[in-house]
Amino acid sequence: MSRAHRLRVLYSFPHKLGAGRIAHTAWHQVSGLAAAGADVLVCPAVLHRPLPANVIVRPTIARGKLRIPFSLIGSTRAFALHDYIVSRRVERLANQIDIIHTWPLAALQTLKTAARLGIPTVLERPNAHTGFAMDVVQSECRRLGVALPPTHEHAYNLNKLRTEEEEYRAADRLLCPSDFVVRTFLDKGFPRETLVRHVYGFDEEVYYPGVDQRETRPGLTMLFVGACAVRKGVHYALEAWLRSPAHHKGTFLIAGEFLPAYADKLASILSHPSVQVLGHRHDVPQLMQKSDILVLPSIEEGSALVTAEARGSGCVLLVSEAAGAMCKHMETGLVHRVGDVDALTQHITMLHENRPLLERLRASSLGTAHEITWTAAGETLLQIYRNILAEQTSRLHSNVTCAVPTVIENRDHVAETN
Repeated sequence: MSRAHRLRVLYSFPHKLGAGRIAHTAWHQVSGLAAAGADVLVCPAVLHRPLPANVIVRPTIARGKLRIPFSLIGSTRAFALHDYIVSRRVERLANQIDIIHTWPLAALQTLKTAARLGIPTVLERPNAHTGFAMDVVQSECRRLGVALPPTHEHAYNLNKLRTEEEEYRAADRLLCPSDFVVRTFLDKGFPRETLVRHVYGFDEEVYYPGVDQRETRPGLTMLFVGACAVRKGVHYALEAWLRSPAHHKGTFLIAGEFLPAYADKLASILSHPSVQVLGHRHDVPQLMQKSDILVLPSIEEGSALVTAEARGSGCVLLVSEAAGAMCKHMETGLVHRVGDVDALTQHITMLHENRPLLERLRASSLGTAHEITWTAAGETLLQIYRNILAEQTSRLHSNVTCAVPTVIENRDHVAETN
């Protein structure tokens, strides 16, 4: 496919596009694709935040200000309705679509319809393989003695797992935002050729270095941002912080809401004078600007957006290999194995005692942060689409050329027999 061809993308998203978490990710993907030169038709359940004018928006369960509340029909029915509506649109628009981008739990009918019509599809994987995620989170919760609410997104749910696994098999490619996500699918037996690495990003207009006052403080400021849940490994960060001499003069800021049972389990160390539990915050960019370190010792993740946002703000990353962070160990951050509190303690201590190393890592991280913006991510995603379409074209061409010699050989055989 010519690079000049404007790809026609149908982007299906079964939530409030432009709200928080994955809805934030999807909004930036759509905007980035449009900026990179794709023609995008986006079908969200509901549009929460306006998109650029060159993006066509057709919600599935909303019209104007009227919408069907998920709470009224339940999320499972809402996802099924969204999927059905999008699949019907695909039927009508088949000759106007080059590729379809879907999201989990509301994609199966759309994927099957696209396969029947010969339209390539990708399925977003914002987290690790769901079976792996459920198993590893349940195991860690049992180890800690913390019970997950039955409705928690990582509580074991067989129906959810079956639906997602059927979607995995129906999609042409699974979009994996980190090597860790790829590994969880390989370990489950998925062919490598079905797993495509792409990237997320950060908004450089929101996350950028402030006036640097870090050097005037006597101690380190370490920051955690996100849902304070077992899967994020906050307990590992707290243990490492209090084992490191950095806590004597430094401060550990925790910005996010705790699962109540998890907070109860950690109550004694959360009350330490060097630890400040801030709750949910709306000033995360400012918190990042005044912090030295962003810590994220996750046990399961896709590619945490906060790691890119922290890099753009001038924080040095201290992350587990499961965090999906776009950084290189000892070049643009420090990376430890999942659950390795000794290594995380050592990394905190290194940056506490070796400020030139901290500054070198910060400078190196900021120097390449332009490579991980949402603008760059949109260009990468568009190129992935092009590669998939080129592979499809090549495969079709190969099938045709392989068929021709067979016909000739058969004719020759007939002639010789006669």
